[in-house]
Amino acid sequence: MAIIFDHVNHVYGGDTPLAVKALDDICLQIQDGQFVGIIGHTGSGKSTLVQHMNGLLKATSGHIYFNGEDIYDRDYSLKKLRSKVGLVFQYPEHQLFEVDVFSDVCFGPQNLGYDKKEAELKAFEALRKVGLPSELYYQSPFELSGGQKRRAAIAGVLAMEPEVLILDEPTAGLDPRGRAEILDQIKGLQTDTGMTILLVSHSMEDVAEYVDRIVVMNKGRILYDDCPKEIFARYRELEEIGLAAPQVTYILHELQNRGFQVDMNATTIEEAAETVADAVRMRKKR
Repeated sequence: MAIIFDHVNHVYGGDTPLAVKALDDICLQIQDGQFVGIIGHTGSGKSTLVQHMNGLLKATSGHIYFNGEDIYDRDYSLKKLRSKVGLVFQYPEHQLFEVDVFSDVCFGPQNLGYDKKEAELKAFEALRKVGLPSELYYQSPFELSGGQKRRAAIAGVLAMEPEVLILDEPTAGLDPRGRAEILDQIKGLQTDTGMTILLVSHSMEDVAEYVDRIVVMNKGRILYDDCPKEIFARYRELEEIGLAAPQVTYILHELQNRGFQVDMNATTIEEAAETVADAVRMRKKR
């Protein structure tokens, strides 16, 4: 079991009149190798949740375990934890700071104590994994496009060889093509390496397309935790908390209302296209 939350609470501004309970009795298990989507409206607690996973925030109460060890034990190394649980923030290009992309990606492994040669080898491998063209390695990161900056920032985390990769809205502000390229690359990493990946996103289409499991946050609590098909079958309940299902869910319901025999469990564009084509063929045979 990679990460376990055991009755975790987090209060911002505790012992003040402005105290806000951001996490409320969270019990959660993230298994090795899963691709998990975390969704919720603004202020639901999803970003606060993931920032506990590598120790950036400390729980007000409760325990968090990584690979069987309590990260709040006195002798537990948070530096070691952060090398194993990598966090890529929203607008990750704000994490870039070196004179060129390659130096930036080398920073993480060098900070972990690897020598120059080892750090460079890890940087090359990480940049290869994210598909950044080699001619960009020695350019200033600030000269890159938005999607290229995201790849460079993700490479900076991958160079530390984490077991868990957390991405907080990694496609924010990108056009549809840029979003697809980034998420395809991330899904490929999970498929090829078995890495555990958590994706915080407001895009229902993105989580429907890529993740194996969805955790729905609302008012600091976990409202639902299930596979995408089961989550989006509750689209009316999601609407009540300010979320929605993927557009294909609404299209399929409309087609069903018009008499087409479509598979209401379809959540991705590919699944929807297949079931709509089948429904049209069946109607033509009548």
